[in-house]
Amino acid sequence: MNSEFTIAVHSLVLLAYRPDHMATSDMIAHNVCTHPARVRKVMSCLRKMGYVATKEGGGGGYLLSCDPEVVTLAEIYRTTSIGSIKPAWCSGDVEQDCMVACNMAEVMEEIFTEAEQQLLNYLQHLTVSHVLERLRVTQQSKG
Repeated sequence: MNSEFTIAVHSLVLLAYRPDHMATSDMIAHNVCTHPARVRKVMSCLRKMGYVATKEGGGGGYLLSCDPEVVTLAEIYRTTSIGSIKPAWCSGDVEQDCMVACNMAEVMEEIFTEAEQQLLNYLQHLTVSHVLERLRVTQQSKG
């Protein structure tokens, strides 16, 4: 899984937490603890998919433009991270005369695909609002 998913979820939850406030990439980056350029890249993707709206210029920033009760983490994962569960390199070599070496990459591809589907099935049951509620419960248990 890549960090774009985490940045996207964090950003959407932050905007859902403050629905009547616009947030700049610097503000979001400070909250996420990453560089504003990374936030802008992720927010651009979220804007293209209709999850956030932007206002240019002074006083501009990002606003939530989706219903946090409806948007699932599976949607966000598909938008930012699909296929990222599989590593870039896989062992094996189809040219070798060994059952293990010549089939390992194909079998691991199947395993990663199945694992990603299980992850999507789980994330389908969680919304941006669910994450915000978990944050509230965690905060209450600390205080």
